[in-house]
Order: sequence, then C-alpha cells, then structure tokens
Amino acid sequence: MSLLSAQLVSAGYGDSRAVSDIVLTLAPGELLALVGANGAGKSTLLRVLAGAHKPTSGSVWLKDVDISPLTDFERNRLGISLVPEGRRLFASLTVLENLMVGAGSGRVGEWTADRVVDTLPMLKPLLKRNASRLSGGQQQAVSIGRALMSNPEVLLLDEVSLGLAPIIIDELYESLAVVRQSGLGIILVEQDLSRTVAVADRIICLLEGHVVLQGAAGDLSHEQITDAYFGHSISSFSNPELTTEEGLQA
Repeated sequence: MSLLSAQLVSAGYGDSRAVSDIVLTLAPGELLALVGANGAGKSTLLRVLAGAHKPTSGSVWLKDVDISPLTDFERNRLGISLVPEGRRLFASLTVLENLMVGAGSGRVGEWTADRVVDTLPMLKPLLKRNASRLSGGQQQAVSIGRALMSNPEVLLLDEVSLGLAPIIIDELYESLAVVRQSGLGIILVEQDLSRTVAVADRIICLLEGHVVLQGAAGDLSHEQITDAYFGHSISSFSNPELTTEEGLQA
C-alpha cells in the first residue's frame, strides 16, 4: 500500500492549467524529488497534495483513504505537513512559539520541541527570538521544525534551498538526513539537481505540468534529467510507460 498517492490530478488557476493528469505514489520512508523549471507545476502539485489548492479533477489518497474532500487543516491532522515556499512564519511570535503552532494538529509522536531543536541545532540559541529577526536560513529551519511538530507521516518540502547560502543549505540537508531516519515519507521540490540526485530515492521531472521523466535516482543520468528539465527531449509524452496510470506508478 502506498503512503500517499495522486490519481490523475489536474489543477490550475482560472483558465490556466498548472498540472495535468499527474499520477504519483510515495512509499513510507521514501524521498521522492520533484524537479522542473520555474512554472513546471511543482509547487501547485505540493499544494494540491497538502489540501491548500483544490484540483479540477483527480483524487489524492492517504494510504487507502480518499482525502480529496478534506481541507489542508484536516489533512494536517491526518499526518500531511507542508513546508511552503517562502516559509510563512508568524513574524511577531518567537521561534519557540512558531514551533508550537505546528503542535496544533494534536498528533502524538516523537517530534517534540526538544527533538526538533536537537535535529535542527541552529535553532537552539534562537528559541526566544522573534521570527522577524531571523535570517533566511534560520527561518527555513523554523518552518521545517514547525512542520515536524505536527508529527507527520508525509512531509512536503517546497524549495528548501531557495535563496540560501551554501553553508546553510548543507546544514539543513544534514538535518533532513536525520529526519529521514524517523521513517517519514518526503516529497521534495528542489532546484539544485546535483543535490537532488544525491538525496532522492526517486525523481519525477515535470515540464509544463506534465510528467516527462521519472525513475530511481540511481538509474537516471544527469543528461537525461537536464534534457527533461529544459524540454530538450519530450519523447516521454508519447511513451506509453508514462501515459498510463500503471506506468506512472511504476
């Protein structure tokens, strides 16, 4: 049984379609990376999975339950947590208060404030500081910590490294390696292809809202990924393995 799945999901904004007939699955403990150029539909797909954006068609399943009718708050209580692009912290609250917002799901589990700080050690000296006084990397750490405080089974990470210094990105990814050991299923949107290949179990590449390439990270060459990323080769649109639900789930 898949932990999370999307079945023929399409979504957009007004008359503009952002993703079309997406089928994906996420297994427990798996890190699935979504890659693609700006505007490929990655963030929209994460928001659909989290319940923050309503699809025009298709369904989202958590294990064997169709959660399509549920709001983002309801899905969070069931174990899906989104770290959104832009972090979206409460600027007037302290770091600790922002973390405790994540505990509002009421889910019981191993992720307490102490565990989060141990996993994201850059937060330890910042707990009493207002979020408005944090650097971009510190804000991202708080955003990840807040999501973990909901004790999720599925963690959706949107643009973890965007706009951050390399040394901060390295520190955040070291923390994510610890997070993975807890057995979470993770879907990661990341622009850094080298880093993506290094950490992902599987990769799905989106182009103009369509899946154009997917496979185990170790089975895809850098050339294949970059060609799909930039649309240099779109033969996969006509590949029957990628245009059937069974093929997309493989």
